[in-house]
Amino acid sequence: MELGISMFGDNHYDSSGKPQPAGQRLKEIIEEVKLMDETGLDFFGIGEHHRPDYAVPVPEIILAAASTVTKNIKLGSAVNVLSSSDPVRLYESFAMIDHISNSRAELMAGRGSFIESFPLYGYKLEDYDELFEEKLELLVKINNESPITWKGKFRLPLKDQLILPRAVNDHLDIWVAVGGTPESVVRAGKYGLPVIFAIIGGDPVRFNPLFEYYRKAYEHYGFDKKKFRVGVHMHAFFGEDSKKIAEEYYPVYSSQMNRVGITRGWPAYEKRQYELGRGKNGHLIIGDASEAIEKILYLQELFGLTRFSAHMDVGGPSHSLLMKSIEIFGNKIAPKVRDALKG
Repeated sequence: MELGISMFGDNHYDSSGKPQPAGQRLKEIIEEVKLMDETGLDFFGIGEHHRPDYAVPVPEIILAAASTVTKNIKLGSAVNVLSSSDPVRLYESFAMIDHISNSRAELMAGRGSFIESFPLYGYKLEDYDELFEEKLELLVKINNESPITWKGKFRLPLKDQLILPRAVNDHLDIWVAVGGTPESVVRAGKYGLPVIFAIIGGDPVRFNPLFEYYRKAYEHYGFDKKKFRVGVHMHAFFGEDSKKIAEEYYPVYSSQMNRVGITRGWPAYEKRQYELGRGKNGHLIIGDASEAIEKILYLQELFGLTRFSAHMDVGGPSHSLLMKSIEIFGNKIAPKVRDALKG
């Protein structure tokens, strides 16, 4: 099982409620990815958002920069909002990162849980589902064919068109991010693409039917079972002392839940939700190394995971706390998980 970290580039807010300058957060992310690489973590993912509480609207820029200061870690998006992107431009960008990084680039496509990118890039929200379906089809076709001939509804056709450069080995690793809809699971299975499930609420067990649905779809379309890959993305944060880090992180985490929640009509986030989430049957992995090891191994056994992604910067914790959390994950948690899975 691969072990890595995803981020959205959440901005840190000061005591007056002002977010830090985007440039400062971007530089911090590069330092954080460098530490992930040094501690031997398998992958890093950075997501796309177009809001003041996030610093990264274009993941490719961060990944290209990170490729120059890292050696081994895979570098991917978490996610690119494919519905409001151009698959041609997206493929070309990630193919370039693949070359710069010596074949370490990954692209994770998603529909996006935020909608700001649609009016920003000139798309209609009512085309939400159709856009994703058409653009995923085009992205997969670009990855598999060169030159390409293609026709769809939302852009002009392509006829015998070269898409350059080609990724290293003429193949780009493409994942699909799924929030919890059966349609997304079937779509990924149709193309034989690996899936990562975002478990950001409730008991993880409730995702079991979707995991099984994906396995059946993947097999139904005739793809090699030996190449089957599936992962989870879960909010996580680590410290030396479980109670201390949980108390320190709660105001940061709850503030972001409320910033997002106020735009969606959610009730105020409560400490009770946080503590339930941190429990054995919860969606949060926030605490010390021993708790994290136990919960990650439980999830691997539950779902048969090939990838676990600790989403680590919700709410914009300080750079120093993030660096400590990364260090604990890379040096204390990951080795123990790997040893347990070998046994």
